[in-house]
Amino acid sequence: MLQTSPMYSYIPAKDLARARRFYEDKVGLRPKEETNGGVVYEFGGGTAAFLYPTPHAGTSQASQAFWSVQDVDAEMHMLKSRGVQFENYDDMPGERSAQGAITAGGAKAAWFKDSEGNIMALIQTLSKG
Repeated sequence: MLQTSPMYSYIPAKDLARARRFYEDKVGLRPKEETNGGVVYEFGGGTAAFLYPTPHAGTSQASQAFWSVQDVDAEMHMLKSRGVQFENYDDMPGERSAQGAITAGGAKAAWFKDSEGNIMALIQTLSKG
């Protein structure tokens, strides 16, 4: 059943070498393997993403994927120090942190675009109560 099966993400790249530099140098990812013309990155919880070449990268105006993190502001601070620029969605409701994360609906979130124009997100689930 799909409900109990692992789900993985694809990250499209117009320029695979440029995208690898972004994810490995700025985001800090380490490739697990190169396969089928792309690169696999592993994450916590047994999840993974496949970075692959396609001319259609960066065409979605919605988030491509998100990382579930313990502290969005700390992750933002680290990524900013490596040159990652976060998106500013002024029309989105919620309280803004000093780093620019938005808190609303039981979560704190922030978004950035990768070198290919894909929108990626950091999400921190907030405790209830």
